[in-house]
Amino acid sequence: MYDKGTKKKALVIGGSLGGLFAATALRAIGWEVQIYERSAAALDSRGGGIVLQPEVLEAFRFSGVNSSNALGVRSNNRTYLTRTGDIRHKHYSPQTQTSWNTLYSNLISVFPEDNYHKGRELVTLEQKDNGVTAYFADGSMAHGDVLIGADGGSSTVRGLVLPNTHPTYSGYVVWRGLVNEPDLPQFAKEQIYEDFVFQQDAESLILEYMIPGVDGSIKPGERRFNWLWYLKAAEAGELDQLLTDNTGFRRKNSIPPGALGAQSEAAFRKKAEEALNPAFLELVRRTDDIFVQPILDLKTPKMVFNRVLLLGDAAFIPRPHTAGSTAKAATNAITLAQHMANSSDLDKSLAAWERDQLQLGISMSEWGIDMGNRIMSINPKNKEDNK
Repeated sequence: MYDKGTKKKALVIGGSLGGLFAATALRAIGWEVQIYERSAAALDSRGGGIVLQPEVLEAFRFSGVNSSNALGVRSNNRTYLTRTGDIRHKHYSPQTQTSWNTLYSNLISVFPEDNYHKGRELVTLEQKDNGVTAYFADGSMAHGDVLIGADGGSSTVRGLVLPNTHPTYSGYVVWRGLVNEPDLPQFAKEQIYEDFVFQQDAESLILEYMIPGVDGSIKPGERRFNWLWYLKAAEAGELDQLLTDNTGFRRKNSIPPGALGAQSEAAFRKKAEEALNPAFLELVRRTDDIFVQPILDLKTPKMVFNRVLLLGDAAFIPRPHTAGSTAKAATNAITLAQHMANSSDLDKSLAAWERDQLQLGISMSEWGIDMGNRIMSINPKNKEDNK
């Protein structure tokens, strides 16, 4: 039986947004939380853009995260451009966009530094007597009442509890880049400024929106343009080449900024010159460090394994067209804390949480797959036949 009067301890594997959402939410209900992050260096996504969903704001409120600055940049319209730059369609649709580093810096600012352990790579775990012991590559170990796998799409925790469940490749990738606001020519700014802008072609979609600066500033002149271009890439051969970096190493999940192979970059920039409208072309031209990620799908059959949990992208990877990956991780975290806070039986509360969050993950994943396949003109039956 779970005694709510005794302080419980959670081990969180993964120190990015999903791990911080879980850690700050559990601390808000009185739990002791220790985060273990495999990277020894400070995490940095170069500030990739994120649509700021209400679930993220709710997670901040629940966990007592108070930002001194606004969290994002407001866009006014959704604008669809032709290849020549003419407006195909435009409608008022306000929303707010933020960045990974803006959310991360706010979350980590309220989490105790001594409880965030870098360079701690999980090797294995053991469950015994309603608790979990984690064993790390450096020979250290830690024990908690629960262990939360919030370690992303390549989750070590998922590999231990669901060794036969892996992400699958969708058939296309996303190329990404960031441009500082002052660096874009005036004619391009005028066409895309403070709007959510798209160019849709057959088997291709590029979009852009503005996000805070590296330091979180949303002042005009200090922000950034964030762009994403979805393009098909055959799994055999083409994808391998794209994910081989400038040292010849074949990366697993992405090529980070500054590591793109010269041949892949040259081919991509050539395609941009041929296919993009003038404003979007300037975005690509003004981006020094382009990065690329394969679009993956992941749906797990379970999220709770006695006292081990999977959360965020460790459990489900929705396609980015849902704009819901970060919101899903935030919802996973605050609903977990709510279930734990309102129950005297930890196992029952975890089972109830899993029932709710499994359905969320499944529905979001299926929605994203359907939307992505339609955007990219992918026939799932043909994809299956070609395996």
